[in-house]
Amino acid sequence: MAAPAEPTLLRREGEEDDDSKPAADDEDTGAQVAPIVQLQEVAVTTGEENEDVLLELKSKLYRFDRDGNQWKERGVGTVKLLKHKETGKVRLVMRQNKTLKICANHLVLATMSVQEHQGNDKSCVWHAADFSDGELKDETFCIRFASVENCRTFKDKIAEIAEGQANDNGEGEEEGQANDNGEGEEGETAASLIEKLSVGAKDEEEKPESKAAPSSSAEKKGKEEKPEAAVEK
Repeated sequence: MAAPAEPTLLRREGEEDDDSKPAADDEDTGAQVAPIVQLQEVAVTTGEENEDVLLELKSKLYRFDRDGNQWKERGVGTVKLLKHKETGKVRLVMRQNKTLKICANHLVLATMSVQEHQGNDKSCVWHAADFSDGELKDETFCIRFASVENCRTFKDKIAEIAEGQANDNGEGEEEGQANDNGEGEEGETAASLIEKLSVGAKDEEEKPESKAAPSSSAEKKGKEEKPEAAVEK
């Protein structure tokens, strides 16, 4: 009868041993560890602080490689149309989603024209002098949107901005011509006044000489008359 009771005693001893194990490693001991390196907050600027967002759409951008005669992907991200608060100039900027690398960065000029890509209503193509790689390059871009509506919105907004830039340039030229005409008229009036002044000055210079001439002749006559009077005496 004593033999069957031994296993139960062994199991109880094992259970007691399990209870007597030390505390787990994940318990909070209350110790504080000072950081090795102190990090300071740094202000990050994107260059878009002085610009207003006119349009913002998710898209995928391609660039045409002339050497390989094929389209190459530039990245997937958000394309923005930004207007400067002071100068009023509008530029197109696109960054990749994860790396925030610039895919496109160029001004929207009056000569910029966006055309629909053949065979795809969600894509459009345009040419621009791009500065995304740190230097101006004549690039051909193709952008693809998730819907036809977004593509049309992008095209219409670009056309609206380009038309506004053309009108501003036309008004500036008209103002420049008006200023040139005004300056020309002012110059002519100033020249005529200078001529009048110079003519008047010449007349004033000539008048004393003409007055002085008779006096000299009268003096001569007086001198000639004196000897005659002496002879009569």
